[in-house]
Amino acid sequence: MERVFTVPDPERNKLASLEKQLGRNLDHFLSASKVAGEIPLGQLAEFFKDSKVPDEPRFVQDQIDYLMKHVIPYCVNTGSPKFIGHMTSAIPYFLQSLSKCMVALHQNVVKIETSRSFTFLERQTLAMMHRLFYQESESFYDKHIHSRSSTLGVQCSGGTIANMLGLWMARNTWMESILGHEAAGDGLIEALLKSGKRNICFFVSQRGHYSLSKAADLLGLGKKQMRVIPVDAKHKINIEALQHDIEKAVAENLQPIAIVGVAGTTETGHFDPLEALAGVAQQHQLHFHVDAAWGGGLIFSNQYKHRLKGCEQADTIVVDGHKQMYLPMGVGMLLMKNPAHANVIAQETQYIVRAGSFDLGRRHLEGSRPGMALLTSSALHIFGRQGYELLVNHNMDLAQHFAELIERHPEFELITKPETNILTYRYYPSAWRGLNDVAVSERLSNLNRLLQKQQRESGKSFVSRTSFRYPEPSGASITVLRVVLANPLTKPEHLAEILSEQVEIGRGLVAELN
Repeated sequence: MERVFTVPDPERNKLASLEKQLGRNLDHFLSASKVAGEIPLGQLAEFFKDSKVPDEPRFVQDQIDYLMKHVIPYCVNTGSPKFIGHMTSAIPYFLQSLSKCMVALHQNVVKIETSRSFTFLERQTLAMMHRLFYQESESFYDKHIHSRSSTLGVQCSGGTIANMLGLWMARNTWMESILGHEAAGDGLIEALLKSGKRNICFFVSQRGHYSLSKAADLLGLGKKQMRVIPVDAKHKINIEALQHDIEKAVAENLQPIAIVGVAGTTETGHFDPLEALAGVAQQHQLHFHVDAAWGGGLIFSNQYKHRLKGCEQADTIVVDGHKQMYLPMGVGMLLMKNPAHANVIAQETQYIVRAGSFDLGRRHLEGSRPGMALLTSSALHIFGRQGYELLVNHNMDLAQHFAELIERHPEFELITKPETNILTYRYYPSAWRGLNDVAVSERLSNLNRLLQKQQRESGKSFVSRTSFRYPEPSGASITVLRVVLANPLTKPEHLAEILSEQVEIGRGLVAELN
């Protein structure tokens, strides 16, 4: 057992050869264009039905053989240039080596005593990202980058946690205005009783991420107090409807605490009018939270960063590194305009996160966390702003090219034009054109559902699907195909091949349905 935890002797290191074997097999898998193995999910589940923990140890070689036979061949090749359906994409090859370094060092950034240099590396990384969005002075960053009493942001496992942190801060800020510094101890009900308000609420468009509903639930507001505002024909929050609903909430004896602006919606990639939302938030003295988990990557591009205009007025901003920054799963961050803002959620104990310490766990929802800043910092230095700009611009150009392909094709209809590198469209047989009644709309939705499912099961390529209301004569909810063009390896010819595959599937389905 001691040998398992001992650094191997280089002269007798069998693990080195096993790593090479595994690496060769992984490279072979990742270099394939196929998205997934052709095996039904029910059959795949049969490989994983034994729920007994084995009594006897297994040799590492045997475990690697098992993974190579039953797991790796049937997972999803998210690096395939034809995998264009979700926000998970290829990652730079150099991150494999850096991830091994991070795992081997096994730092826990909850506390400086279990991370040391990693704590300062994370603070530096967050300051770099903060500077991109907020552009404060040199003296500002000198003061706050390693301050014990404040923080410029927190790195976390993803946008869901970051959204929860931002709204947690908004809730506690309001509670402190009612109860003072004992607000976290007294709690929300005590604050409501003292204020005379029935409940608190926040506002977001109907294109907001579902993690915001989770936050409303976990923070004790109830999901209904996430006030959903309709979008306009361009899929952006309707400002007039927002103003009306704020007034309505106040009339219902609710206390508004925050407005959420979405910078790159998950479904369609659109941006809310962030400057206008900042003005509304300021008018009503509300916390302004921007969910830029997807669209935040545009900050690197001189050509497209203007779409984030208004972010610099946000109290909190969410950015996901494992999306447009090409980092592995588990890299998200929340940036905050006021470095002292996170003190409203601070927790301190004598045994792990002490008052006045550098401990990153003091102002965080998560406790123990890996040192993912090693990967974030490395990517920022290896790519640089110009490298990320090239990636962002490439993706935007590719999305525009795909939109043009769809618009020129007689058997497809572009539904949402790309404002980022996400777009939606649907297969629309020529024979069905001009029949814009409810029955045809339902048949089209069913056709596109079947098409997407069949394409997914074939394993050659992948696009996702979603449903939303679309301004057409029926006013019905429609099902559309959704693509996310984030893989730098995806080329125009791959997109043409995907459309050809969809035409073949679509024509076959139409023949069956008729």
